[in-house]
Amino acid sequence: MSSPVLKVWTPEDPTFWENQGKAIASRNLWISIPSLFLSFAVWMVWSVVVVNLQSIGFGFDANKLFWLAALPGLSGATLRIFYSFMVPIFGGRKWTTISTASLLIPAIGIGFAVRDPGTSYSTMLALALLCGFGGGNFASSMSNISFFFPKSQKGTALGLNAGLGNLGVSAMQFLVPLVITTGMFSALCGDPQLCVIKGETTSVWMQNAGFIWVPFIIAATVAAWLGMNDIADAKASFREQSVIFKRKHNWIMCWLYLGTFGSFIGYSAGLPLLIKSQFPTMNPTQYAFLGPLVGALCRPLGGWIADKLGGARVTFWNFMAMALAVFGVLYYLPHQGSAGNFWGFLAMFILMFVTTGIGNGSTFRMIPVIFLTERQRAAAGGGARAQAQAVTDAAKEGAAVLGFSSAFAAYGAFFIPKAFGSSIALTGGPQAALYGFLAFYVSCIALTWYCYYRRNSGMSC
Repeated sequence: MSSPVLKVWTPEDPTFWENQGKAIASRNLWISIPSLFLSFAVWMVWSVVVVNLQSIGFGFDANKLFWLAALPGLSGATLRIFYSFMVPIFGGRKWTTISTASLLIPAIGIGFAVRDPGTSYSTMLALALLCGFGGGNFASSMSNISFFFPKSQKGTALGLNAGLGNLGVSAMQFLVPLVITTGMFSALCGDPQLCVIKGETTSVWMQNAGFIWVPFIIAATVAAWLGMNDIADAKASFREQSVIFKRKHNWIMCWLYLGTFGSFIGYSAGLPLLIKSQFPTMNPTQYAFLGPLVGALCRPLGGWIADKLGGARVTFWNFMAMALAVFGVLYYLPHQGSAGNFWGFLAMFILMFVTTGIGNGSTFRMIPVIFLTERQRAAAGGGARAQAQAVTDAAKEGAAVLGFSSAFAAYGAFFIPKAFGSSIALTGGPQAALYGFLAFYVSCIALTWYCYYRRNSGMSC
């Protein structure tokens, strides 16, 4: 076992990488993934919980339910802004331990709150906001893993960390509807609630939606403390990292990643309620998990393809596919008296999730390449020492941008569910929101082409 603090870390050195670095980096990656998996599960748990609240006696209307589904996205995105800079300040091992342990607060809180239909709406709002701890963790996790791998493998490594971590959304949306039908925690955490659906009464244990994650969170926290590492050279103050706010590519990549990850997490949060509102005869919990599942599985694929073909090329054509998928969703929605086609609607949304996964991987492959290229160009002619410093600076800036862009993009988890809710309230359907998303994807296509994909863009990545 290596020391908790790595004094020397030079992954771009082939000899060091093969003899020492690869094994250490892999261990940190495979400990990071379960922690991130649990973070996404806790972050998005309200997307399933809200579907069941009315049936167990909570008197919240549709607008209040959309707020509960959206608020974890708002708080998670905001926390990501701060979490983006935490790894170079505290160290990856320490911060992963702290941030994973913080998931216990909303998980336990939800478990107790949903047992009583008399729990106030303000309490539920507070718990929804606290679930943002899970959303914040993504920024620090991706920043941390980016330090461990060489340029040639960053796309694959970041894709694995994020993609398998993103699976927490799908796993939660699949698992929670199952565990709430069993009394596995009843001896410790109370009796079931009566669930009334279409006049039929059954017993459910909604508290399991929170309590099921507690033992796994504890195990992941211990694993992070005992098995991960801090990198001494990765230390940097906030002031040193804040240089990214002067880099134009930071803001461009924030916009593009909002189009990919913002869509993934926003549709994950909003799809169950969207299905319930547009196709009321369908059970959303039976199908909603499929989208996040394929999106998460496609993220490592997107990183791998981008390593082979180039991030800009993959990202450009991926946004084209996303725009086409929106047209498909619009076509199959109920409109003008038509009942719509649920299976066509679901197929188009699954296609949308595939493209969000591939785009997530390709954009995150672009970021470290862009900043390494930029810093190496700035150090050209300065000798070996200047080039070595450029690699170090690029690693710090790239890690900060990975974190900050993920914070920016995470606001999709708030705005997409709210856009659906507002569109339905104002126009009677979600079409207006989808047309807005389509316009946004067109802007991403244009930006990717102009800045990175066209022949004379000046920043091939």
